[in-house]
Amino acid sequence: MYSEIDRFIKKLIGGSAPDKPLWNIESIRMGKQPRWNYIDGCMMTALMEVSEITGEPKYADFAEKFIDFYVSGDGSILGYSMEKFNLDDINEGRVLFDLYRKNGREKYKKAIMLLHEQLEKQPRTSTGNFWHKKIYPEQVWLDGIYMAQVFSLRFAQEFGNGDISDVLRQIRNVRKYMFCESKGLYYHGLDCSKKAFWADSQTGLSASFWLRATGWFTAALADIISYLPKGAEREEICGIFREVICGISRYAEPDTGMYYQVVDCGGREGNYLETSGSSMIAYAMMKGARLGVIDSSYSALGRKTFDGICGKYLNIGEDGVLDLGGICLMAGLGPEDNRRRDGSYEYYISEPVVKNDAKGVAPFLLCYTEVKRLIG
Repeated sequence: MYSEIDRFIKKLIGGSAPDKPLWNIESIRMGKQPRWNYIDGCMMTALMEVSEITGEPKYADFAEKFIDFYVSGDGSILGYSMEKFNLDDINEGRVLFDLYRKNGREKYKKAIMLLHEQLEKQPRTSTGNFWHKKIYPEQVWLDGIYMAQVFSLRFAQEFGNGDISDVLRQIRNVRKYMFCESKGLYYHGLDCSKKAFWADSQTGLSASFWLRATGWFTAALADIISYLPKGAEREEICGIFREVICGISRYAEPDTGMYYQVVDCGGREGNYLETSGSSMIAYAMMKGARLGVIDSSYSALGRKTFDGICGKYLNIGEDGVLDLGGICLMAGLGPEDNRRRDGSYEYYISEPVVKNDAKGVAPFLLCYTEVKRLIG
């Protein structure tokens, strides 16, 4: 099956254009106009990694052409609005660092500066963490660490003064306020004002442990660790990473190594083994073991999860090429006028399950690059 994955990648990029990517199912279903977004950003990050590990420049070249459609010569970004203060919009900026290093085009640096300006102005909670979006006041979402903090770290190292204390502080606060000691898991959201309809009135926490939120967090920590030099700061993040990996590993489904959409409710009616979060966790495990910060046994567990995804959800489609299924299309908390998104078990299992969406495909491809490092 591994030999077919390259054909799967070529199918996706071969049928995609920057304004009409096959992997952005939300845009396709909702008829959205092309705009800078985290979903495409995840895919571009994955393609850059695939290009590096395979030695095939076509994937990086595709990513560059894709980004060039959105980033103008003056650094302005198509469809981007700083006034929304949306952390998701920072994620695609990760690729800009790599492209700037690759060819030194000033427009990439200007776009980096534009996104960094947003973070400098981003509203913060009473704990000092970024609001997830302007429409989510005083709220910290676990996935926000992936969306913004890898970018923040790289900016500090490559364009700033190297001070990453704010990155560390925001991760430290997530550990302090959102981690459940008894279950070894992180809640999806925290409302520091405790006013959101979905928030516990005493803790401000959401009700459930959503898999992809945990996946975003583990992948973010693995990526952040890879950029940190040895020392106390790196060791602190490694400690948080080891803890979350140990916690989530307890919930791996024995046969496939995958994880459930609502992590701690395996076997409950309606719950299902979900691709995107499982892929992110497997990627984090394999990368963390490769970096030497978690035990090598986790590399084997991550590989088992990847193989489990391949066996369960990677199937030959009607066109004779692979499709990747089992991907939760979207999930969130609120806002106030969308009370269906209440953080309950029933809510998380009600969201559509799709195939070939980049929120699942991208981490699956990142897993694939780690597997290729293992098998050579």
